[in-house]
Order: sequence, then structure tokens, then C-alpha cells
Amino acid sequence: MTKTTTPAPVTAGIPLLLQPEAVLPALEAALPPAGDDRSLRALAVQFLQEARAAATPWIEADFAGHPRNGRDTITHYATMTDSIVQAVFHVATTRLPLAEKPAKGDRLAVLAVGGYGRSEMAPYSDVDLLFLTPRKITGWAEGVIQTMLYMLWDLKLKVGHSSRTIEDCLKLAKEDVTIRTALLEQRYIVGNEPLSVQLNEKLRRDLFRTTGPEFIEAKLAERAERHKRQGGQRYVLEPNVKEGKGGLRDLQTLYWIAKYIHGVNKAAELVPLGVFTREEYDRFRSAEDYLWAVRCHLHLIAGRAADQLTFDMQVEVARRMGYADSAGRRAVEVFMQDYFRHATVVGEVTRIFLTALESRHVKRAPLVRMLRRRKPLKPPFVDDNGRINISDTKAFLADPLNMLRIFEEALRTGLLIHPEAMRILSAHLDIIDDEMRNNREAARIFLGLLLKHGNPERPLRRMNELGILSAFIPEFEPIVAMMQFNMYHSYTVDEHTLQVISTAAQLERGELTEELPLTSKILNAGVNRRVLYVTLLLHDIGKGRPEDHSILGAQIARKVCPRLGLTAEETETVEWLIRHHLQMSDVAQKRDLSDPATIREFAKQMKTRKRLDLLTILTVCDIRGVGPSVWNNWKASLLRRLYTETSRALEHGLEALNREQRTDEARRALRERLADWEPRELRSELARHYPPYWQGLSTEAHAIFANLLRGLGPDEIRIDLHPDPDHDATRAAFVLADHPGIFSRLAGALALVGANVVDARTYTSKDGYATAIFWIQDAEGHPFEEDRLPRLLRMIDRTLAGEVVARDALKDRDKVKKRESQFRFPTHITFDNDGSELYTIIEVDTRDRPGLLYDLTRALAAQNIYIASAMIATYGAQVVDSFYVKDMFGLKLGKTKEETLERKLREAISRGAERAAQP
Repeated sequence: MTKTTTPAPVTAGIPLLLQPEAVLPALEAALPPAGDDRSLRALAVQFLQEARAAATPWIEADFAGHPRNGRDTITHYATMTDSIVQAVFHVATTRLPLAEKPAKGDRLAVLAVGGYGRSEMAPYSDVDLLFLTPRKITGWAEGVIQTMLYMLWDLKLKVGHSSRTIEDCLKLAKEDVTIRTALLEQRYIVGNEPLSVQLNEKLRRDLFRTTGPEFIEAKLAERAERHKRQGGQRYVLEPNVKEGKGGLRDLQTLYWIAKYIHGVNKAAELVPLGVFTREEYDRFRSAEDYLWAVRCHLHLIAGRAADQLTFDMQVEVARRMGYADSAGRRAVEVFMQDYFRHATVVGEVTRIFLTALESRHVKRAPLVRMLRRRKPLKPPFVDDNGRINISDTKAFLADPLNMLRIFEEALRTGLLIHPEAMRILSAHLDIIDDEMRNNREAARIFLGLLLKHGNPERPLRRMNELGILSAFIPEFEPIVAMMQFNMYHSYTVDEHTLQVISTAAQLERGELTEELPLTSKILNAGVNRRVLYVTLLLHDIGKGRPEDHSILGAQIARKVCPRLGLTAEETETVEWLIRHHLQMSDVAQKRDLSDPATIREFAKQMKTRKRLDLLTILTVCDIRGVGPSVWNNWKASLLRRLYTETSRALEHGLEALNREQRTDEARRALRERLADWEPRELRSELARHYPPYWQGLSTEAHAIFANLLRGLGPDEIRIDLHPDPDHDATRAAFVLADHPGIFSRLAGALALVGANVVDARTYTSKDGYATAIFWIQDAEGHPFEEDRLPRLLRMIDRTLAGEVVARDALKDRDKVKKRESQFRFPTHITFDNDGSELYTIIEVDTRDRPGLLYDLTRALAAQNIYIASAMIATYGAQVVDSFYVKDMFGLKLGKTKEETLERKLREAISRGAERAAQP
């Protein structure tokens, strides 16, 4: 083997493959003057492998020095690939004998296409090549192409390739927009350069010049479909850096259209053409640079092509990009906020570019906008091709209130705002000063946007994107594009706020009456809309700081509300609502609503029906705004019950919450339901249960248990599984002889069949039988399909019969998915002896996993703790399990017992977490 040497000229310290002019001399020096084709090819491949092995760590080390800027890095990878392709072509055409010699007129050009054609390559990007010949591919050209491909494959490169003539390219480009796009960005690498020039000229003259509008429409339709596949939102919490909304593909679409229409090779060339201002181009460039950096990090972390910023990847990318934890926020959350802000810039740049095309009649304006009857605009606004523009910039800027009036005009007329006007707005945010923020007319206009036109989401969204909202309410700025690193929230904090406001507006427009009858009824009866919408806007404004965001948000609202024109009384109500905006949801999901003490305490905190009504609307809108699959019938039924019971208490007095009265009503209802039973048998059933049983379950559940208990033998277990659509769950009812640890045993059986428990009750009858009822969902949060119930029943039967030991069987299933491994949820355990008259309430807030409920209930059973009921509230990968318990003597827990229990519960959680983390 000939020793490889590196001849001059080579710049010291820079890898050979990043100096293309030096590669061929170095390669020639490494190869013997002659030899058989196999050994020559092997030596050439080895030389290039070694050169690549030297260049790749250098590029990665260089990238580490500027981890948030990817431009140099993607150029380095493209340059390295150019050098390899040129070297392989050289070996194939000059050093290796081919089956056929080149005939007169034989020519071959090797072109880069796709991202490689733009000199943009991430570490594991494909090498897309076009082998171009003037006419039919000859034997010589075929031999060169084949040899090149074998060598590139030997180098472990992922090569996409096509071999075509110029006429082939033109024909296929006319038929297929994808091929046309690839040819649009082709770049000459090696071979016969005039062929590349000829292809360019022919494409532009015979195709591009006459098909601009058609190409634009095709690319925009492609873009819309891609966005739809990726979820349609810019702020999807696990975005695709390449294909998602606001991602690299959107910027590439602009590049394609610009090159097609204007013939430019770089986005910078659009500035002299007036498409972008210099500032807009700089923002374009900055966003592109940042997104490429993120994509390169993803490739390097995965060791392969990877474009999805999954939760586990986000943490590592944030670390590599130099983000650090700050007060109240993790590094990954700071990183993702930056990411989403760059994605927003991509959206703004796209909008400006497309409207510039439309104004030049290259892109057709939407027909519906052209045909709409237009209301006259108030000066200084003018209708510009169906969009609101500014007729006199100087007059517009002379009155800062015009920064808000333009949105009022847009809502009043139904017109969109022209990007030229948006440019002016974005460039003059500084005129929104403290004087304007405290201006009563400004407050009137802003509240009008929220309250007068029935669609507040539309202006708020645009104001947020342009920075107007944060300029007018500076306290809003920190939550713009703020991500919450968990699996519960589907949106950034500002997007969540807009979704919440949108839900309230839909309710007012009557669009959700059937889905949300109670909330619609409350709204129709009348509430203070100023208070409601300002609360919706500000409810999460305190997020991202170390303090409790509800308390901090209330303090911020105290300052903001007077600026927006709210009275002292309205301000106080907004402040109270924000401070307590999680309380109704927490009580509904984490407390036993059949316990009169729960309703009594909640009613005391509400004080008035007015506050209860407002908090109910806020709570429903807030939950629905978390994500598309968070709201369900189960949450609706809990909130409806809490609202109804609290309303009754506020209306008739807290004494209306009477245990004896509830017990008598429940027995009377069951007596009517079982009217066909023998009187003696019915009396026995009505007498066999303690008061909590009657107060905690519905008449339907009482009837189910009555039938299950009828004639039950001492060693018999009966189970009833049935869909419960009103609760979005499957109801699982069990009756069997009571014994210590029964709740844990049932929880283990349900965990084994993949059931998530969302609520549970267990009661012991006076004659020693356990009546337990669980509401369960499948892994997707839905009731089990009816055809799965027989199999579930068999598996539960086997577990309860001892054929399957839950503790052993769960070991292999209780694993945390890699995607969820980076979530941190510190464990909090609290004991409450005041929240219930009969029980101690234990609340365990920790990370969720399949066997958690079983582990917790086993720990409680081992300490001789009787579990009366359990409420399970899940928030993505976090869960809050609330247990109503007594000790073995039927008493609430004392301090010593609480301390022991807390230690045992923490041990159970730690052991389970260690087990779940094992591969």
C-alpha cells in the first residue's frame, strides 16, 4: 500500500477535503502510477475515507465553536462532498480502464440537485446527483456513472441519482413539479460545464419564463398540504425542523419561487429587487442559520438523518447549543422559545414575500377577496388589492393610536392587513410608549377588539406575531413562544392563550352549545364580558418565573387592568380569578365530589355565584385550550357536578349539604329502580351498606352492585365491565369478599390489561363484601372498545384468581419511553385531615408510569391503610393521585403515621422509577 502524502498547496489546519483545489494533486500523489483497476479503486476509496475521517471531526469541532449558527457547517459538508465527487469522477475518467472509450462528442456533467444543489448539507443528508449527457447515454458515460456510484457507495454515502439527457430533463420537468424543482436548483460540480449552462438556458427559456404563476400555485399547494400533515400549527411542541410550519422547507419554498421568477441564486439578491428590505433579509438569514444549526445538531445526536425535535432530542440540542437553566425555567424551555420565535420570523418573511408576488400579479389574489363587497375605510387607511394598507405613512405615525386602529378597521371591514402596512407596524413599535399604554382611547380600542366584533382571536394573533401585543402590554412579552416542557400542553403559552380566547368566542357565537351546554347557558345568562376576556388574556401571564404563576399573574393583572380601563371592582375580580384559575379544575379532578366537605369548602372560597360562573367559563376554556385531546366527557361531568353542587350550596346555604339527606335520597332512588325485587330482598340490600356508599355513587352504580351482590358466594368474584360514554371511560365494577389490600390487588389486575384508572371508589358492606368501582381508559385516553371487553375480563379474572402475579408481570411493562425520559417531575406528597370529615386525603404528585397506582396502593396496604376512594388526575407524563384513607381502626392518620407513610410511598416511587428506567 502506498503511503498517502499531502502535497502543496494545502492550508495548514484545514482538512484537505475543504480545499477542493488541493484534493486531486494529493490523490494523485497517493496513487501508484499504474496498477489494476480493483486495487486502484480500493486505494482511491481508502484515501478518500481517511480524508473524510479527518474532515468530519474538524467540521464538528468547528460547529461546536458556533453552535447556534449552521451556515458555515452546512457549507463545509457540501464542500467536502464536492471534493469527494470530483475526486471520484477524476479516478473514473482518468485512472480506471473503462469497457468503452469515449467517442467523439461524448460528454458528461455531474450536477448536484436538491439541498446539495444549494450547497446545503446536514451531516447525514443524501447526496443527490444528476448525471447529464447531451444525447442518449453512451457506453462510456454509463461506465463512468457506474464506477462513480460504486465508489461513492464504498464510501458509505447515501446517494440519490438520475441519468438524463437535456431533452429528458425538459420533458420530465414539464410533467412533474418535483423534478422541475430539483432541476431549478441544480449546480455544476464536475465534468462538462457547458452542458450545465445549456440545461440552465433551455429550462429558463422554454419552461420557467412562461410558467411562473403555475409553479407558484403548485409550490404553495404543496406547502399547505405539508403543513396539514405536520399538524397545521407553527407551535407544535415536537416540531419537524425540515418539514414543519416555520421550518427550513418554508424558506426553501421562498428560494425556489424567487429563483423561478427572478432568476436569483441567493435570497440576498431579492433586496435590490425590493422584495425584502435589508432588515427583513437579515431576519430571514438569521432564522435560516439558526434552523440549520438545530438540524445539524439533530443529525449528530442521532447519528443519522433526523428532523423531528422530539422531547428527548430537545434537551440534548439545548445543551449542545449552550442553553442553561434559569430561574423558573429549564434550558430546554429557553431553547424552544428561541426556536419558535425563529419559526415565527419564517412565517412573517413568507407572508411578505407572497404578497409582494401578488401585488405584482405573479400570484393570483384569492377570488373570494376580489368579489367581496367592501366597506369604505377610514383615513389614513386605503384598500390595496383587497387588503388594508396605509395611504400616508407620515400621517399614520403621527398618531400612535393608529397602531391599534388598523386592527379595528380590519375587523370592521373584514379585510386583511397588507404586508406593507405590517412592515410599517413592525418597524415602529417604539411609538407605543407609556403615554399610549395609559391612554383611555387606546384602552377603548383594545377592549373593543376583544369584545365588539365576535372574533378577538384574529386581531390578537396578528398583533402577537407583529409584536404589537407585547409592545402595548409589555408584561405579555415573556410568554411569547414560551414552551412548557411537558406532554400535557400542546401549545406555547401565548398560543394557548389565543386558543382559550377563541373557545370563549366560539361559545358566545353559539358554536359549542351542544358540546358545552352548561357553559353556554352560563354565558347566555350574562356575565361581565370585560372581566372574562381580560382574565382569559392574562390568566397565564405569570408563567416562566420561579414564583407560583397564579399568584404572580394576579399581581401583574393588578397593574395591567387599570391601564385597560377596568374599574377597581373589575380589577379585583380579574385578580381573584387569575389567582384561583386552577382551583376548580383541581377540586373537580383531585377531590371526592361526593364528600360534602369538598363542596362546602369550595363554596366558601367562591363566596358568590358571579365568581363561580366566571371561574367555570375560565376553567372550561382553559382546559380546552391545552390541546385537542385534553377535554373529554369525564372532565365535563366532574366540572358539571362541582358547579351544580356548589350553586345549590350558594343558593340554599351550606347546610343544604347534608349527609343524612343524601343517603335517604339515594336509598329512595334505588328502591324505585329495583321495584321488581322482593320486598324482603330489597330491604336487605338497602340495609347492608354504610352512608359513604350511598353518598359516593350514582343510582345506576347502586343498581349494578345490587345485582352483582345478589346471591354472591363467600369465595366468588363477580365483575361487570361496561362502556360509560358519559364519562369517556369504561366502568369496571367488582364485588368479592373484603380483605386487606383489595384496592391494590384490583389496581394491579387493571394495570396488567393496560388500563389507566381515572377514578375509583371502594366500599365495604356491613356483611363483609367489597364493592369496588373503577373508571378506566385505554392507552389513548378512550373507553375500551366493546369487542375487547371479554378478553379484558378473562385477564382480570386470571389475575384475581392468582394465576398471574401483577408484581412480577408488570416488571417488563413498566418502562418509560425514550421520548419521555427527559421530563422532570419532583415528587410532592401532602396529607390533609381537614378536607374530609371521615378520611385523611393523601395527594401524591409525581411522574406517571403504568404500574405507579399499583405500587402506591401496595405501599399503603402494607401499612394497613384502608383506601376508600382514589382520584387520578393525569397531565401528560405527570400524575396526581389522591387517596381518601383511614387507618386500621377506622380513624384519620396521625402525624407519626403520616411521616412513616410518606417515607414508604417515596421508596415505592423511587424503586419503580429505577425499574422503569432500566433498558
